[in-house]
Parts: sequence; C-alpha cells; structure tokens
Amino acid sequence: MTALYIDADACPVKSEAERVATRHRVKMYIVSNGGLRPSQNPLVETVIVPDGPDVADMWIADRCGTGDVVVTGDIPLAAKCIEAGALVLKHNGEALTSANIGNVLASRDLMADLRAADPFRQGGGKSFGKADRSRFLDGLERTLRKAATLG
Repeated sequence: MTALYIDADACPVKSEAERVATRHRVKMYIVSNGGLRPSQNPLVETVIVPDGPDVADMWIADRCGTGDVVVTGDIPLAAKCIEAGALVLKHNGEALTSANIGNVLASRDLMADLRAADPFRQGGGKSFGKADRSRFLDGLERTLRKAATLG
C-alpha cells in the first residue's frame, strides 16, 4: 500500500501534501527532529526523530520502497529513496527519477564547491511562490496516481 513520506525540515508544502494524501486516503508520515505541531488527521503520523545529522533522512530511506512517494529537497536522500524504488518529488513538484538524479547530484556538488570557493558570494535561491505550490500539487496528484499502480 502506498505511503507518503515528507522530509519536513524546511518543507513549505506540508499542508498541501496532507490535503492531497487525505483525498487519496494515503498514509502520510511527516518526519522531523522536532518543532512541528502534530496533525489531527488520522491518516497523518508525525514522526519525531532524535537530533543528529541525517537522522530523519535515514528514517525515511529505511522505510520507503516501491509504490511509496517521498517529498524532499534533500538530493542525497532522494537518491537513496529512488534506489529503494520510491517515487520522489521536490517541493516545487519536480520529479526526481533514476534518469535525472545523477545530473541533479552532480549539479548539487558543483554548486557546493562554487559556494565554498567564494564564501563572500551573496544571494540565495528564489522565493517559493504560488506557482511553485501549484506545480507541487499537480505533481503530487500525478505521482500518487502512478504510485497506486505500483504498490
């Protein structure tokens, strides 16, 4: 049976994911190391993991599998989940797959190296807007339908 795993650290689409999961009657796990208000929705389980590097990521990676959906902005976690057979979405609705995760990992590493080489470089990512939420909702809807055929 399909499950939806949310890497909740800095996730801007938790409430949107909950709405879609509820509509599909899919169990949803919101995984974090704390600071979240638990949902009253019986389909949503808030999982609080101990503090530590990548503990939430490991919890998700250890449990997800074929037919599950993972929402994360963490590219190494996405790679592990894809390897386990899960379908993965970024917060903006972009699907990460076995076909594109290698390039995404390489780009991530390159950008980390560039930032390390120039610590005075200012700037950040673009803000998360209404269009991003809309793309996420559409992407999650399609991905959950696809997952239902796999799991």
